[in-house]
Amino acid sequence: MQILGIDVGGTGIKGAPVETDTGELITEPYHIPTPDEGRPRAVAKTVGEVARHFDWHGPIGVGFPTTLRDNIVLMGCTNLHPSWVGMDAGALFSGAAGCPVRVINDADAAGLAEMTFGAGKGRMGVVLLVTIGTGLGTALFTDGHLLPNTDLGTIEIDGMMAEVRAAGVVREREGLSWKQWAKRFDRYLNTMERLFWPDLIILGGGVGQGFEHFHKYLTVQAEVVPARLRNQAGIVGAALAGRR
Repeated sequence: MQILGIDVGGTGIKGAPVETDTGELITEPYHIPTPDEGRPRAVAKTVGEVARHFDWHGPIGVGFPTTLRDNIVLMGCTNLHPSWVGMDAGALFSGAAGCPVRVINDADAAGLAEMTFGAGKGRMGVVLLVTIGTGLGTALFTDGHLLPNTDLGTIEIDGMMAEVRAAGVVREREGLSWKQWAKRFDRYLNTMERLFWPDLIILGGGVGQGFEHFHKYLTVQAEVVPARLRNQAGIVGAALAGRR
């Protein structure tokens, strides 16, 4: 089944039709910058532009960078306008695209993709995916079942929100070496391990692609592996959510 997957980020919105039986993108992704301030109607218009680029008339799945329940935005996002809170994102995007839309948390979308086609395929037990970028996004699975909206990058560690100290963007902003940054990130992973005791930790997002530079500094007991779908995970996972 082919579904259009769209990944909404704080800086860019990208999408592509996906063959959901295989996880393959049918075409190269189409990318548009996220409108300034990320206001709802402007973002919805951009989602509609992605759909029209592909002349799309079927179901759409959208990965969105905050927590949702039944397409309703539950809390704000740093990179988008606060007026999103309480809004039916599914209805807004559907109206702009002229197609049925299901919206899912973006990290949950990446997790679905990795569990279906990537590093978590066939893995049972507890699996934690962490996307490392402007924040720390998380997706948590038990025997392949998703616990949605975990948002564990916002947990407090040593009196500070974890992603404020250990997100990927922090390494660049503070000029940290891989070893210096990895010490902070390892503190975060050890906290996750004490809370959930995952059997497998999958690291994705922009910094996750630099796995070879920092994995030797991690001390958790769980198996730690890089994500396989890389930048396509959000699009593929959004399409999988749209299939549901």
